[in-house]
Amino acid sequence: MGVKELPLLEQVALAECCAPLALEPLAEADAAVLSERFAALGDPVRLRLVSLLATAEGGAVCVCDLTEPVERSQGTVSHHLKVLSQAGLVRAEKRGRNIWYSIVPAALESLRGALATR
Repeated sequence: MGVKELPLLEQVALAECCAPLALEPLAEADAAVLSERFAALGDPVRLRLVSLLATAEGGAVCVCDLTEPVERSQGTVSHHLKVLSQAGLVRAEKRGRNIWYSIVPAALESLRGALATR
């Protein structure tokens, strides 16, 4: 699996998405971003992976250490992490032969903020 890190400007743009749904009508571009992120979280394995990464001591976890907690093969875990990465929810960093994943806190915050009522 090739690791492609989003350029910093794209990460910022992804993180700054979306006013709360209850405050103003959602723009088409914001709806597309939110839809992709929520869809990525719509799978129980991916939701667990986000939870594991968000609570990880040190902030990053090697893909090899995520297989046992979700009881899936490394290939399956890598696929789920790729989906999360494409949605802008996690970032990947190659360290030697391993790939380490961490949460993009601002992306998760944008989801919470979009659902805020005020």
